[in-house]
Amino acid sequence: MIINLVPVRHDQPLALSVKGDVLTLNGEAFDFRALGEGALLPVEAIAAPWFMGDVRRIEGRLHLTLMLPHGVHAPQATRFPEALEVTEDGPVALPPYETPMSEERRRDEH
Repeated sequence: MIINLVPVRHDQPLALSVKGDVLTLNGEAFDFRALGEGALLPVEAIAAPWFMGDVRRIEGRLHLTLMLPHGVHAPQATRFPEALEVTEDGPVALPPYETPMSEERRRDEH
């Protein structure tokens, strides 16, 4: 599975896991097992704001684009993410939602 990420400033982080062709986004499952080779599911047919583009099956693998929510102080890796190649079931590691603020930086902002 290939997951492209589109960074978006958003107050809700994303938790993502995969089991075969089933993606679970913040506890809601999306089952793409019925999507045949070469088929396309338009983003408009998916009732979730996390999907930012159509879902396709190319050479047996799902290709999709998800919103990558991030906080105000997101690190470079989150603001300019690389595509993810998911080959195993389980939780998917996403770039960090936010960079932890140092005590000095917190004082400077207040």
